[in-house]
Amino acid sequence: MKPNDLGNKLLVENCQKISINTFSRQAKKKLKEMFMSSQLEVMDKSVELITSNVHFGGVRYWFKCPLCQRKMGTLYIHPLSQQLGCRGCLGLEYRARRYKGMIEEKVA
Repeated sequence: MKPNDLGNKLLVENCQKISINTFSRQAKKKLKEMFMSSQLEVMDKSVELITSNVHFGGVRYWFKCPLCQRKMGTLYIHPLSQQLGCRGCLGLEYRARRYKGMIEEKVA
C-alpha cells in the first residue's frame, strides 16, 4: 500500500454528479420553454409569444401585439372597447405625460 493509496474505495471526484439544484434549474427552464411556446388566450383572443436573442446565448420573451404584430412587453385591454393591444395601438397615455406641466391634485 502506498501513502496516498485509498484502497478499493471510489472517490466522489470520479463520479458523475447530479445536484438537485442543477436538476431544478433544468426543469424550470424546460417548463418555462413549454409554457412560453404555447399560445395564451386573453379575452377570447390568442396572444402569440415570440422570442429575441440576447447576449451570451440568452432568450427574451415578448407578447406579439394582435393589432400591429410588433413585439411588446406589455399588452392592455382598452376600458371602453375591451380591445386587446399595445399602448400605441389603443391610443393610451400615461397620466404623468398627459398632465405634464399642470399641477395635479394628489388623490389619497
